[in-house]
Amino acid sequence: MASDLTPADAGISAPLAAPAPSPAPAREARPPHWHRFVFVYGVLGGVLAIAIAGVVIYAGKAITPAPKWSSWHPSGGGLGAAKQIAANVGKEYRLPDGSQLVDVIAKAPSVASGSTAGSGQVPIHFFVIHPSNGNDQVYPVSSSNSVMYSLCGLGTSCSIATGKPSVARGTLVRREVLELALYTFKYVGGIKSVVAFMPPSSGTAQQYAVFLQKSDLQSELKVPLVKTLRSTTPLPAGIPAREVHEIDATTESRVYTFGLSQSQTGDLVLVLHPLPA
Repeated sequence: MASDLTPADAGISAPLAAPAPSPAPAREARPPHWHRFVFVYGVLGGVLAIAIAGVVIYAGKAITPAPKWSSWHPSGGGLGAAKQIAANVGKEYRLPDGSQLVDVIAKAPSVASGSTAGSGQVPIHFFVIHPSNGNDQVYPVSSSNSVMYSLCGLGTSCSIATGKPSVARGTLVRREVLELALYTFKYVGGIKSVVAFMPPSSGTAQQYAVFLQKSDLQSELKVPLVKTLRSTTPLPAGIPAREVHEIDATTESRVYTFGLSQSQTGDLVLVLHPLPA
């Protein structure tokens, strides 16, 4: 049997077996409900981004605050604040000779009960606009929702003692009424209406009043005062055309003649008659 093995046969070796292929890596198992976790984290990330943006915006506003409505304002509230407004506004309005245009007296809606000094005040309970067509507009008033201003010159019956009456001077008086009303509605809480009695011509009794409601001046109250009336008070002949337009637009149609009446229940009524068109 040994002779059957030749040298060639002896040199041939058995073929090596091919290596077994490496098994594919096992796919990592995902936790249950992982889609929900991804969604929740995404939502939380969005909320965080919005919160950061809000902080940035708030910080920006804090660094650059909105402009003040006015450089001056009264302290406190109620009739005391209205009296401060009357004093502060009144001293700024002058005639060409340098004298004050009018004194401004602030009070609750009322009239004196007598002509002697120290007489008591009778409260007014209603303002009534009485047009010629008889469609009355009735406004209940009290010291908590209304202020009365009397613009009184140094002449007889509160007329302006010096200078000649003119359209420009009348416009300046209405400018003062507008400024009084704007300060009152802005800073005196609860006030919904202002009535201001204008000085008469020399030798006549007071007969004109301006009646303004807060709703009439909503646009002007939303912007700084200097956007409506410049900070420097002009003389009668120096009112800018832009201001004349604003004064006419807000007050001209709200000038009335007035009188007092009494209701059937005894309440005192201020009756306002619109001027002829």
